Amino acid sequence: MSLRERLSVTDEERQQQPVTAVAQQAYQELKKSMHQMILDRIDLERLKRLTSEQFKHELALLVQRIIEEERIVLNQQERHHLVLDIQHEMLGFGPLEPLLSDPTISDILVNTFDKVYIERRGRLELTGVTFHDNAHLMKIIEKIVSRVGRRVDESSPMVDARLPDGSRVNAIIPPLAVDGPLVSIRRFGATPLTVQNLLDYKSVTPPMIKVLESLGLAKVNILISGGTGSGKTTMLNLISGFIPGHERIVTIEDAAELQLRQPHVVRLETRPPNIEGKGEVNQRALVRNSLRMRPDRIILGEVRGPEALDMLQAMNTGHEGSLATIHANTPRDALARLENMVGMAGVTLTPRAIRQQITSAITVILQASRLADGTRKVVSMQEITGMEGEIISMQEIFRFEQTGIDADGKVQGHFCATGVRPRFAERLRMFGAPVPEDTFDPDRVFT
Repeated sequence: MSLRERLSVTDEERQQQPVTAVAQQAYQELKKSMHQMILDRIDLERLKRLTSEQFKHELALLVQRIIEEERIVLNQQERHHLVLDIQHEMLGFGPLEPLLSDPTISDILVNTFDKVYIERRGRLELTGVTFHDNAHLMKIIEKIVSRVGRRVDESSPMVDARLPDGSRVNAIIPPLAVDGPLVSIRRFGATPLTVQNLLDYKSVTPPMIKVLESLGLAKVNILISGGTGSGKTTMLNLISGFIPGHERIVTIEDAAELQLRQPHVVRLETRPPNIEGKGEVNQRALVRNSLRMRPDRIILGEVRGPEALDMLQAMNTGHEGSLATIHANTPRDALARLENMVGMAGVTLTPRAIRQQITSAITVILQASRLADGTRKVVSMQEITGMEGEIISMQEIFRFEQTGIDADGKVQGHFCATGVRPRFAERLRMFGAPVPEDTFDPDRVFT
């Protein structure tokens, strides 16, 4: 593919079509030299006073002028694409911008400067997007992390950050990344998925939504379990939407990504240590501090360490209706992980005492899962019913039963209730949020 052909395709085609190394290198060299010429000519102090739209206009005029002066032979379509790429470089995140503007992309995975993968509808695809070199990729990484007050260098080669739209970013650079900088971006839409979206995607069923809505109104503590990319944060956003607007909510996260719509939300975010290894503020410190902030509910983005003990104590001491997520493959594994995390808090508690804390604090566990075809579903809803000897007892309320995979690789199966009437049904009634008896009818099957 010639340089002219490369420059004349659409943004979507440029993501998908491979290009020859020669054409790609020629385009990258042109863009790099154009970028440098612009930096040499513009007055950055004056441009700071311009709005984003004015800056884009000035930039477009300057690119056109340089093309004329340098007698670069490009047609109108090619000039348009070059102007866009320069604007992305100056105002955004360079080659990542077309990917970030595509709402169908859920993950962006940069494996060094010349290999960029995306996930679309649960499937990984290699794109034609590249950076000029690893140094160029490093500049984009530094631009991303600096906007949220974080840093990445040889002394701190791993970093978690977020984009302005809430998307989660992880970057790891040499010497830990052997072949060059690596970036993983977990996309979040500008607006969170709605109940209807999840019903359309067949991630949940109407009876499950009705129960979740009632659980939110009745201040029932819920733990959302699942693997990476299974939809835990999406479910957390969904359930938090059922919290009444008059309640004060405190959210605690490593990288703020929750998108709550209530008017009274206080967002807290952890802070990594500085270059001297000081100044770190972890989730446990934030959970403890949140108890002094008069919260009605505490939402913990992900419990992963000793803050588990403080979270359980908060749930047991008046902060009912709190929510958290945890990495685990089954509800039983989630309880085992939670028990281990409480042990990391440095307190002397017997296993039975820890399990009693868990039993008293948490009522419902939701298990989210990403299936073989890339679809995400809530595969189980279980209620913690108490202790039987040394073991925490649970009963399943809803489940997804997989029956096979069709010729197109799509997972086949159905949702159904188990027929068990949960003990929390009485609490739902007391809070004025009862659910119909047929909600738990095992004969109602949703394919």
